[in-house]
Amino acid sequence: MDYIIKTEKITKKYDDFTAVNKINLKIPKNDIYAILGPNGAGKTTLISMLCTIIHPTSGTAKVNGHDIIKEANQVRASIGIVFQSRALDDMLTGREHLEMHAALYGVPKNIRKKRIEEVLELIALGEKADEYVKTYSGGMKRRLEIGRGLIHHPKVLFLDEPTLGLDPQTRESIWKYIKQLNKEEKVTVLLTTHYMEEADKLCDHVAIMNQGQIIKADTPTKLKRELKADTIKVKTEKPKEFTEKITELPGVKEAYNTGNTIKLMVERGENLIPAIVNFATQHNFQIKSVELEHPTLEDVFIKYTGTKITET
Repeated sequence: MDYIIKTEKITKKYDDFTAVNKINLKIPKNDIYAILGPNGAGKTTLISMLCTIIHPTSGTAKVNGHDIIKEANQVRASIGIVFQSRALDDMLTGREHLEMHAALYGVPKNIRKKRIEEVLELIALGEKADEYVKTYSGGMKRRLEIGRGLIHHPKVLFLDEPTLGLDPQTRESIWKYIKQLNKEEKVTVLLTTHYMEEADKLCDHVAIMNQGQIIKADTPTKLKRELKADTIKVKTEKPKEFTEKITELPGVKEAYNTGNTIKLMVERGENLIPAIVNFATQHNFQIKSVELEHPTLEDVFIKYTGTKITET
């Protein structure tokens, strides 16, 4: 596999505090890759080292084939960055922001205008390009920041908590644009997030980070399947009796009676539902409803860290 980012025991210490601890990470080219973890996990510190903003205490990394310490200028030329905190001038227009960054990144004058129009179309701000940023909504400002990071055709785009503080509808809109730019611009996207749904729906791969370390990394689907614990919720008129009886059915690992609902812990729940219904019929239980729930990334995170992420 072709990896565009590789880290080798990259570490960052501040006196006695270790923010990032000997991380080895491989990120495939053209991936949308998430570093998932709570505030204070070390996500931003890791991104900052990969972007050459801060130096590692030990270890190193390569971004687009360039060493972040020895070839920092080449790394910077091949990346785009969207920081967690907003960095827009309200008294400039969207177009002026893109023109300024195109000049700063050395986009040739003969293609600059065409490139700006391409980016404006990509982030759906063409009609608002000549209006002041102070008139933009939160989602429009975030799209402009993403577009600004793309102006010089970077190979890697770093997004630090890209949807923090946005409402759910705007957040999903940003996800759509990130997927679009990943496909159309052929850019690898590395983002940090503490939103479980964002990592699950948006990303090809997820690395779970906690207390400065990568605990587990894989595709969201594989991470969830590793738990081997689907939940089937069954409602019946005799929940107590059904709970006691259903554990006789092969594939049902555990059964819990929670009032009118029985929770069954199973593997491959979609394959077991017909057997549960047949079992209930054979033993004269009337099923009112059956609901299947697969494990979530939050379940995965709790398994490997022992705690929840508080989404603030």
